[in-house]
Amino acid sequence: MRKILLISVLFFAYSVNSQTKKVLFLGNSYTYVNDLPNLIKNLAQADGKTLEYDQNTPGGYSFEGHSTNTTSLGKIASNNWDFVVLQDQSQKPSFPPSQVATDVYPYAKILVDSIYANNQCSKPLFFMTWGRQNGDQDNCQYYAPLCTYEGMQGRLRESYLQMGVDNMASVSPVGVAWKKTREITGDTINLYSSDESHPSIYGSYLAACVFYTSIFNESPINNTFISTLSDTTAHLLQQIAFSVVTDSNYVWNFMTANFGFSSTSGLSYNFISTNNYENEYWNFDDGTTSTEHNPTHTFPGSGQYTVKHIIVTNCTTDTVEKPVNIGITQTYDIENNDITIYPNPFNNFINIDADNIIKITLYNSISVKIIETSNNNIDTSTLKEGVYFIEIITLNSKICKKLIKL
Repeated sequence: MRKILLISVLFFAYSVNSQTKKVLFLGNSYTYVNDLPNLIKNLAQADGKTLEYDQNTPGGYSFEGHSTNTTSLGKIASNNWDFVVLQDQSQKPSFPPSQVATDVYPYAKILVDSIYANNQCSKPLFFMTWGRQNGDQDNCQYYAPLCTYEGMQGRLRESYLQMGVDNMASVSPVGVAWKKTREITGDTINLYSSDESHPSIYGSYLAACVFYTSIFNESPINNTFISTLSDTTAHLLQQIAFSVVTDSNYVWNFMTANFGFSSTSGLSYNFISTNNYENEYWNFDDGTTSTEHNPTHTFPGSGQYTVKHIIVTNCTTDTVEKPVNIGITQTYDIENNDITIYPNPFNNFINIDADNIIKITLYNSISVKIIETSNNNIDTSTLKEGVYFIEIITLNSKICKKLIKL
């Protein structure tokens, strides 16, 4: 059984590291202005990779329009795409939640269903767009959050992340990178065109770097393709894009292997997966393996072991490896120190077993903070069923973990 799984892992590892990606873009002018797909293609080409793409991006188009558009549906069915990028009309996902629930979410689902019906291994990738430079003044009178850039950006973030959760899809966080750039540069790098809505070449280049990282799982930093930007500006935007995507992979719902570990006694260690996939594989670097979700393993003796954790789906795989020092000075991984969270799945409470707790923060599925405390016993009886994320900070460590409420 383990040999069969290892063969599968090696096969999938080959497919996920492919240098060529086939991507379909369905959106509107936010995608076609400055030819965003071609910018991504040029970044890929400069890094020795290939982006093969097609698009249908009529001006002002929405998910509702694409969901019945014969061209869009025909392009979905025309190829076994690695990714299908979905970008809604720029304002609609920022409207009040009740309106988004009826005017956006159902059509996003239709498109995702069409993608999976064509190829179950195609990955829907939602294009989280940006708020207008000074908010949506046309609709400000009807909904207060739209009166400012920050309010509009917050609503776009919430809506796109909710679509990712609802559709088991990933989100390319262009809007978050946009916000971070504005915070860092104070708008000295103007991401907008003169209409305060569409992207300038700076905005499109930033978006291209975010998508390059999202699609190829590679860093754009020091990429030699800089379009018409200066070296300094391009390098800054490359850094921002990479940090936004990789700092919060679990939020954007990208498949990533990761684990923490702690000593139970002597040579015995607990290993805790921060993901929950049907097929998981562990290699403990001592001739033994495991397919358990959270295995306990006893090493044969002192030394440093390179432990590998591999997660596998029907379509792809991801691997992470970390050094584990046995019988010598042990340094725990800073994100997964000796902290235990139970039960998971949870119901009416969560217990945290950790010393010197500074802060515990519980987020909902779209990363909106709902509880902040230093109490290691949290009452969750009023929370709805679903996915949550918990962040725990102690004097010596930090951990972020996905939780499920039943």
